[in-house]
Amino acid sequence: MNQFEGNAKIEDVLEDQVFYAGSTCGVSMYPMLRHRRDTIVIKPVEGRLKKYDVPLYKDNERYVLHRVIKVLPDAYIIRGDNCINKEYVTDDMVIGKLEEFYRNPKDVSKIKGADAKPVNMNGFKYKLYVRVMHYSFPIRFMYRKCRNLLGRIKRKIKGEQMR
Repeated sequence: MNQFEGNAKIEDVLEDQVFYAGSTCGVSMYPMLRHRRDTIVIKPVEGRLKKYDVPLYKDNERYVLHRVIKVLPDAYIIRGDNCINKEYVTDDMVIGKLEEFYRNPKDVSKIKGADAKPVNMNGFKYKLYVRVMHYSFPIRFMYRKCRNLLGRIKRKIKGEQMR
């Protein structure tokens, strides 16, 4: 996700409150996280990240929430579920890690209540989703490239017909 709502710096909230809860903006982690519809809970990172963790990191002045696809000795290769580009992120860029998220909560202040249940990030469904998204990447990559190419061809043909 590209940016988060509010004026408070997330790193300050994590220092004061131990966790940050809020909604996301953007579609880079779609279909797992939906633009302004789901609520995320970020907690500080303890130790190194593992493959498939979802860290929150700061790139210049924007917050980004993407999945670790490979752990390197001094960095991570990260990509959003709905993205095709890889990003290289170092430990000093990482602010926190996605610990849980809620689908369509009615009231963010009541996310710990009985009516809202977090998505089980240790459950079979979530782990299956993560692996399907990871291993289907080559197919999704080719689909996007072909769709973009066909769109350019279509626009070029339309442009020639207009002349």
